[in-house]
Amino acid sequence: MQKGVYIFMKIPFSPPDITQEEIDEVIDTLKSGWITTGPKTKLFEQRIAEYCHTSKAVTMNSATACMEMTLRLLGIGKGDEVVTSAYTYSASASVIEHTGAKIVLVDTDKDSFQMNYDSLENAITEKTKAIIAVDIAGVMCDYDRIFEIANKKKNLFNARNHFQESIGRVCVIADGAHSFGASRQGKVSGEVADFTCFSFHAVKNLTTAEGGAVTWTNLDGISDEDIYKQFLLLILHGQNKDALAKTTLGNWEYDILSLAYKHNMTDIMASLGLVQIKRYPQILDRRKQIIQMYDEGLKDCNVKVLQHFGKDYASSGHLYLVRLTGKSEYFRNRLIEAMAQKGVATNVHYKPLPMFTAYKELGFDINQYPAAYDMYKNEITLPLHTLLTDEQVDYIINTFKESIEQLEKESMISL
Repeated sequence: MQKGVYIFMKIPFSPPDITQEEIDEVIDTLKSGWITTGPKTKLFEQRIAEYCHTSKAVTMNSATACMEMTLRLLGIGKGDEVVTSAYTYSASASVIEHTGAKIVLVDTDKDSFQMNYDSLENAITEKTKAIIAVDIAGVMCDYDRIFEIANKKKNLFNARNHFQESIGRVCVIADGAHSFGASRQGKVSGEVADFTCFSFHAVKNLTTAEGGAVTWTNLDGISDEDIYKQFLLLILHGQNKDALAKTTLGNWEYDILSLAYKHNMTDIMASLGLVQIKRYPQILDRRKQIIQMYDEGLKDCNVKVLQHFGKDYASSGHLYLVRLTGKSEYFRNRLIEAMAQKGVATNVHYKPLPMFTAYKELGFDINQYPAAYDMYKNEITLPLHTLLTDEQVDYIINTFKESIEQLEKESMISL
């Protein structure tokens, strides 16, 4: 279609893709009399484990809870350090603070949304207990390199509990909030890192409204069932029986084994997930189609886009990240406003953590993370979701191009 032939469209950034099938499944749950953690939650956990090629998975009420409970399972706390990227959402780092451990942020590599792996290596000390690697936009990190670093530094590692002893080095945790369904070198997200934490928030590819899950690889000398049970204790007040286990007549009694937390998923949430995971191959296919349309439509623009697909990896296609080559933060913000006026909602992923008040108060300074700032200052995220029609994708591309052209003309006139 040629420029100027589009009617005005109002396009939201990331609405949930909910069909009648999800609605029917939730209604079935509401009628079942079992709406909290129960049979559908357990079935959803099985489906996640099957999808990720792992023995077990445990669901929680958020990816944030998944990451924090993983740190607590590992016994990480005061006196320890955990390394993560400065270019991420707050949850990747705030969970470290929650445990009492020290947040260690590393800059991104130049012209990359992923952390600089050389900086990661230099950041590991005898106090480091874990790395939280961020699979931004659905592209998995270079876990071969991360494991190489962790093994290279294993002589500095001092284990605090039997989980850490089993791993025998710094633990590699994937913040896979964006990467459910991604793959790298023939393995899917969830079966690569020691622990992988997924998000099923409303804006994610697969949603349970709120929610998350943890998968893990085999730990020497510790059964998957034991890890699963330890997670259940952590997410349900340290209680040794959940409500489902207490349904047997007369089986009311339980013990509290630790003063733990409350992060369980419900069957209402799992109902959505059960349908979404069944639909997921089609969801991923449609996201790939939209990415290909964007890539083709923007190939002649003066922009750099995140590459979602390569010879040895495939993204889950969660976010479409665009960098405006040679443009300033001010220009990017003007572009967001201009597109909003034409009905297109956009976003920015991410404002580096050292730019926020809470992280400044912890002593972080964005001047120490120049590559992350350079990635942020001209980044804009275009809508990418499965409710988009081809016509809407064309409209977004056209609006993006016309808005840039308009702003560049205005800049020249103002000079």
